Amino acid sequence: MAAPRIAPISISLEDYSATGKVATPALLGAMLLASDKVSDLIFSPGRPPQVQVYGQLIPVQASGLATLTSDDTRRLAVDLIGDNQQAITALREHGSCDISFGLPGVARFRINIFIQRGSCAVVMRVIPTGIPEFASLRLPAQLAEVARLRDGIVLVTGPSGSGKSSTLAVLLDCINREKCYHIVTIEDPIEFLHTHKCSTVHQRELHSDTPSFVHALRSALRQAPKVIMVGEMRDRETIEIVLEAAETGHLVLSSLNTMDAFKTVERIVTSFTPAEQQSVRERFAKSFRYIICQRLIPKSDRTGRVPAIEILKTNARTRECIEKGEIAGKTLLDAVKAGSAEGMQHFDGEIAQLVRDRVIDLETGLSFATNPTVLGQEIARSQV
Repeated sequence: MAAPRIAPISISLEDYSATGKVATPALLGAMLLASDKVSDLIFSPGRPPQVQVYGQLIPVQASGLATLTSDDTRRLAVDLIGDNQQAITALREHGSCDISFGLPGVARFRINIFIQRGSCAVVMRVIPTGIPEFASLRLPAQLAEVARLRDGIVLVTGPSGSGKSSTLAVLLDCINREKCYHIVTIEDPIEFLHTHKCSTVHQRELHSDTPSFVHALRSALRQAPKVIMVGEMRDRETIEIVLEAAETGHLVLSSLNTMDAFKTVERIVTSFTPAEQQSVRERFAKSFRYIICQRLIPKSDRTGRVPAIEILKTNARTRECIEKGEIAGKTLLDAVKAGSAEGMQHFDGEIAQLVRDRVIDLETGLSFATNPTVLGQEIARSQV
């Protein structure tokens, strides 16, 4: 896909600090002006500052920063970290750290700073100041049912950059608007800011508000929430407490970096020892309500990306597949196809429709498909 054309950025003299270097807030604000579709800012020694738009990296011309030096990226990292001692320790001991940063009234960022070849590199994910509207993300209408769930687990999965955080924020906002609940979020770092609406929302950030997901989750069970949102289920212990929370009447929303519903279930189950796995299958089968998997696919007109979303919903057949494992004729994909009347949908079916509607082209659709051969045959038959 051709990269969108973006005008070079220039920063005026008043944007310089007393040292003659570009002030970090001025640089970030100027880079965001490159396009209203900037998703990431990337700073790497030996390269100019870059923005990512629709998955494409585009260099930004900033006065005095044609090519970043290791001193430039180190200075930027120092400005962003500030006096966050946990981040400083993590960067020193582990070679990377996660923090958040805000430009008041402009944007917030989820930031990863890491060491490579002995120097700092910085990747900043742009987080909109406002929570997106449900329709703006082109989410299937049936997902509004999440706000009416009483308990259980709702997972949003997909690769990095597929919009999981935005979908979680929209689902949580639906609950916040419709229900008078106590909501606790545990995030690393806090991304979208949720204000109190019908619900009361408390947001806790890893390191600054709590030492770990596990500690925060255990505390949350004593804080009388109805809804708990965990930014990501990263390890066995977090998954264990999420299961416990769902089993004790809480609604838990979380995310995983998995590609589809089958891989999501396997990721959860294989986080445990072989002796524990059957019990985990049974517990998860009873506790899950939705697995929502998403991929962002470039549109054929090169104006952006469109989501393809797979939805696995709890019913007798899907619970059996998870509890007993998949066998021929009884797979999660079979269950999803059979559950279309209940609002379930699978990736390749959604991709096929996007191709037929000419939203995406065939070659792109096949490259994102779960089973490109079967998808190609299905589309060919429909065009006969």
